[in-house]
Amino acid sequence: MRALHVITGLGTGGAEQQLRLLLRHLPVACDVVTLTNPGPVAAGLAADGVRVVHLGMAGNRDLAVLPRLVRLIRRGRYDLVHTHLYRACLYGRIAARLAGVRAVVATEHSLGDSQLEGRELTAGVRALYLAGERLGRSTVAVSPTVADRLRRWGVPGPRIEVVPNGIDLDRFRFDAARRRRVRDRLGIPQDAWVVGAVGRLAPGKRFGVLVEALAALPADCRLLLVGGGPEEDALRRTARAAGVAGRVLFAGERPYTSDDAQDPDLPALTSAMDVFASPSTEEAFGLAVVEALAAGLPVLYSACPAVEDLPAAAAPGARRVTGGAAAYAAALADARAAGPGPRGAPDAARHYSITRSAAQLMDVYAAALATTPQGASTP
Repeated sequence: MRALHVITGLGTGGAEQQLRLLLRHLPVACDVVTLTNPGPVAAGLAADGVRVVHLGMAGNRDLAVLPRLVRLIRRGRYDLVHTHLYRACLYGRIAARLAGVRAVVATEHSLGDSQLEGRELTAGVRALYLAGERLGRSTVAVSPTVADRLRRWGVPGPRIEVVPNGIDLDRFRFDAARRRRVRDRLGIPQDAWVVGAVGRLAPGKRFGVLVEALAALPADCRLLLVGGGPEEDALRRTARAAGVAGRVLFAGERPYTSDDAQDPDLPALTSAMDVFASPSTEEAFGLAVVEALAAGLPVLYSACPAVEDLPAAAAPGARRVTGGAAAYAAALADARAAGPGPRGAPDAARHYSITRSAAQLMDVYAAALATTPQGASTP
C-alpha cells in the first residue's frame, strides 16, 4: 500500500508531532505533503527517511495549489490519501477525488465545542467542513468526545472512527539522571519544585492562570512553560506584573526527539518537572496530559477527553480543577504537600500507546480500501 498524508503545516504542534510519530509505526509506504510552513517536523520526517513535499500555499484561498496537489497525487499512484487539519482536509479531499483516489481518510485533531484550530465555529466554517467531509470515506476522531462533536455537527455516525492519539511510552519514561542534567542546563535548582506546562502559547491555553497562581506559591516554586506562540509577550508581562518573572522559564518549542544534549527535547523536560498543569478548558484530546502521565507526573487539568473518557482508576494521579488562578494555586499547593510519588506510568498512559493507535488506524485503512464511499460524489 502507498499512502499520502496531506497536512496544513509542519511546525512544532501536537498534530504535526503526532503524524511523525505515527509514520514511524505504520507498516505502510508513506509520503507527506505540507501546504504551508515546512518547519521543524518536516526536517524530522526527512531525517526519518520520509519524502516531504512543500506546496508553498500562500493563504486559505490560494486555489492554485489544488491542481498542483492533484498532479502530485496522480504521479504518486497512491492507494490512499490521509488528510490532517482543517485546510488540508478541505483541499486534500477535493484533490484526492479529482485524482481518482477513492480511499480518502481524514483525522480531526482539534475540534472543540466553540472553535476549530482557533477558528470560531461559524455556520460558514461548519458548512464548508461538512461539504468537504462527504468527499472522504472516513473521518477519524482522536477521542470519543470529538466523535460526539462530529455527530452533533452532522457527520453521519457510520463515517466516524475513533483512533486516539498515541505516545511513545519509552521516550517519556522518567529518568533521574536526565532530570539532573536538564535542570543544570536550564539553570533550575535541583531542590526547586517545578510546575510544568506544554502547549502553544495562545489565549485558549490559559497559561496566564498558571503564572498568576505561581505568585501565591513559595519562592522556591518555578513554572516551566514549553511551547511558542503569539501569547508569549503577554505572558511575560503578566509574570512581571505578578512579581514572578524570575521564576517563570520559557523553554520555547521543543522536538519530541533530540540527539543534542545541549538542547533538551520534550520528554527530557518532563523529567525535570514535579507536577504538570493544563488549565485549557477546551481540548480535543489532551496529548500533553497523557505524555505527562507517561512520565509519572501528577496532573492538574481543566479539560482532557483522553482522561475523562477512561475510568477514574486508570489515572489516579490526575485531578480536574475548575476555576482560575486561585483554584490552581490551591490545587498546586495540595500537590506539593502530598510529596513526590512513584514516577511510573499509569494505565491511562499505557492505553494510549502509539503501537496500539497505529494498529487501529490500519483497520481504518483496510476498511476504506475495501469499501466504496457511501454518499460521496465526484466533485
